[in-house]
This record gives sequence, C-alpha cells and structure tokens, in this order.
Amino acid sequence: MNAVPDIVAPARPQSVSLGQAFWVWLRIALLSFGGPAGQIAVMHRILVDEKKWIGEQRFLHALNYCMLLPGPEAQQLATYIGWLMHRTKGGIVAGVLFILPGAGAIMALSWVYVLYGRVGIVSALFFGLKAAVLAVVLQAVVRIGGRALTTTPARLLAAAVFVLIFFFGAPFPLIVLGAGLIGWWSGKRGLGVFSGGGHGSAKGPTVADADTLLGEDLPTHARPTWRETVRTALIWLALWLIPVAALLIVQGPDDVFSRIATFFSTMAMVTFGGAYAVLAYVAQQAVENYGWLSPAEMLDGLGMAETTPGPLIMVLQFVGFLGAFRASGALPPLLAGTLGGLLATWVTFVPCFLWIFLGAPFIERLRGNAAVAGALAAITAAVVGVVLNLAVWFALHTLFRQTAVFSAGPVRFDAPVLASIDPWATLLALAAVVAVFYLRAGVLLTLLGAAAAGMALHLLGVLR
Repeated sequence: MNAVPDIVAPARPQSVSLGQAFWVWLRIALLSFGGPAGQIAVMHRILVDEKKWIGEQRFLHALNYCMLLPGPEAQQLATYIGWLMHRTKGGIVAGVLFILPGAGAIMALSWVYVLYGRVGIVSALFFGLKAAVLAVVLQAVVRIGGRALTTTPARLLAAAVFVLIFFFGAPFPLIVLGAGLIGWWSGKRGLGVFSGGGHGSAKGPTVADADTLLGEDLPTHARPTWRETVRTALIWLALWLIPVAALLIVQGPDDVFSRIATFFSTMAMVTFGGAYAVLAYVAQQAVENYGWLSPAEMLDGLGMAETTPGPLIMVLQFVGFLGAFRASGALPPLLAGTLGGLLATWVTFVPCFLWIFLGAPFIERLRGNAAVAGALAAITAAVVGVVLNLAVWFALHTLFRQTAVFSAGPVRFDAPVLASIDPWATLLALAAVVAVFYLRAGVLLTLLGAAAAGMALHLLGVLR
C-alpha cells in the first residue's frame, strides 16, 4: 500500500533584491486604478497572495496605521511595505513608483483640459465622467464599510461622524482624534468593539505572517536610535519645508505659488482618513475659499484621477495646475500651471514619506498591542462617515445645477435646489450605479462607458 504523500505548502520566499522589487512595484503602480480601495486590493493580491512577501495580519497592521495618517493611505502603504523590505531606499522606490504614472497622466490631461476643455465634445466627455464618479465613490463607501463596520458600535460611530461633518462642519482632525481615543479606550478595556478587517483584507483563507518573506520578526531597521530618528525627521522636513519657505521669502505670501505651497502643506498635516477624505477638504477650501476652480471642475479632475493609474489624490496636481494657470502673472499660463501642479504634488507627497519613515519603526514595535489596534480600527470606522460625506457632496454638485446653504443655529449644510435637477446627469449616474453594483462592471470600464455616453449625447444634440 503506497503512503499518501504530505501536502507541500507553497515555498516561503527566501530573498528579493531591490532590483527585483522595482519591477513588482512598477507593475502595482500601473495596475492601480479605481481609488484607494482598488489600489489596496491590487497590493494585497500581488504582495500577500501571489508573492507572499508579507502576511495578512502584518499587511492589515500597516494599512490601519496608514489610514491613521493624513494623506493617501494606498501610497503610504506601498512606502511602508517597501521600507519593511529594503529600508529607506525600498520605501522611496515603492512610494515614488506609485506616484509617477498618475502624475504624468494627470499633467498631460490638465494641458488637454485647459486647451480644449471648452470644446463641446471634450466637455461632454467630462460630463459623463462626473456622473460615473458618483457611483465610484458610493462603491468606495460600500467597500470600506463592508470591511470596517462589522459591529454595531462601529456603525454608530460612522453615522455620528457623517452627521458631525455634513451638518455641523466638524473639523477632520478632531474627528479622527476623537475616534482614535474611543478605539484606544475600547482596546485598553479588551472590548474589541471596533474590530474589523480594514478595506484591504481578503475573504477566505489568509496568508500567515510566518509563511512569508518578512515573517513575524521585527527587522533590525525598526530599532532605530534617537540620533537616526532625529536625522530622518530633519532630512524629510527640509525637503518639504525649504521650498515652501523660499517661495514665501522670494514671492511673498499672496503669490499664487506661495498659496499653493502653504495650502497643500497645511492639507498634508490635517487631512486624515485617506484620499476620499482629503478630497472633501480640498473641495471645501480650494473651491469655496480660494476660488481656484469650480465644483464641476473639481469633479472633472476626480474623473481624470479615477481613469488614470496611481493615487486618487493626484487630482490635487490638477487643482494646483488650474490655480497657477489662472493667476500666472508674468509667466506663460501653461508654464505656470505646470509648475503649480508639480509644486502641489511635491508638498502633498513628501510629507507622506516623512510620516512613514519616522513612524513605521514605532508602529512595527506595537504589533499586537490591543489599545493601538482598537484606536486604528475605530479610525477606520470613522473614515466611512468621512467618505459618505464626500459622496453626498458629489451627488449634490453632479445631479443638481444649483444648491443653497441651509442654516439654523449650529446646523449649516448645502441643500439641493430641487427644480435645478439635471435629468441627463441623473440618468447617467443611475446607469453607472447599475453597472458598478449590479452588473459588477470594473471601475475603469464604467468610467469609460459613461464618458462615451456623454460624448454620444453631445453628438445627438442633447448636450450643448
């Protein structure tokens, strides 16, 4: 009788060079469509399931920390894992590659937009994109909510966050701080009421940390000295703030480049909750306070970012481009716009590297800490309310041609003027919702289909 052979598990990777990792990070960057939820899913599939470089729990621990930070969590997650594998060089390679394809694409589309955006067929294309973006943001609410809102307290927290932001204009930093404190207290007491997978986790069997390249051990570079920590902080603060200071000194605080540098630097410190939360903040400030662009143009920019690879937050390059293009001064408008877009990108992403290289060593040492895990999980739940607020804001400015401010005591919010509803935008948005939620169409296919529908309406004479 023949013995039954043992089932051999997939071999644990032994080593990966930085050169080998380069091509994997480039592949991830080129496949990173569909906003942070889709990008994190791509990273999870390639790094956890396919390559087995990092295990499920370690991936989620890193993700939850990145969701705690201001700025785009998908790019920060790539930087974190790159740092885990190959120290600072690995983090820079992973983080920069994640940015480059989208940065190049958004810059090219920004040129097309200002040169040809008022041409009927181009306007119709963006009309279709705006309608589909609403469905994409709703899908993000459902995806993130499905992972984070697994308990009643988590759902109540998300609902409270939405009410505080939409109806009372509560500031994002205070909301994130409050959610973190609630989760920390819960974890400290061992309640575990906010436990959830995060929106990067996978269904079904998981990959154990011990069976991966990184394993379970703390790497040596996660034990830095205080001298190394201070050195890291000074280097990245200098890369971030010296250009800002130079602009303020040379150009003065009222120059458009100085305003772009200071605004997006401030945003890099206070916009918590990932890319969708950042967009909610930018929509309020860049549109309403600075007047760099209109709500419709903000939606156009988001449509660009959704249809190109890389971080959704690359829409900020488009915002900086338009702001500088329209206040170019002595510079040619296209040159000013290009410089404004690059400046917005620089001060948006350099802080992301600072947060990771400074904080990741400490976060790695806190794996398994119940209080920290509770704080991160509660912040993840709060993010759902932030993204829902963004979805409502987009809906108001996509489906209605006019909104009016409702104010009563501390309550203040934008309300739709019902008579101004746009029937074609509504129809396209409903079609996009059906495609995404019922036909399971991919994000890119849905956006391209909506753009084609907008151009078809223009050719039929419906849109002028």
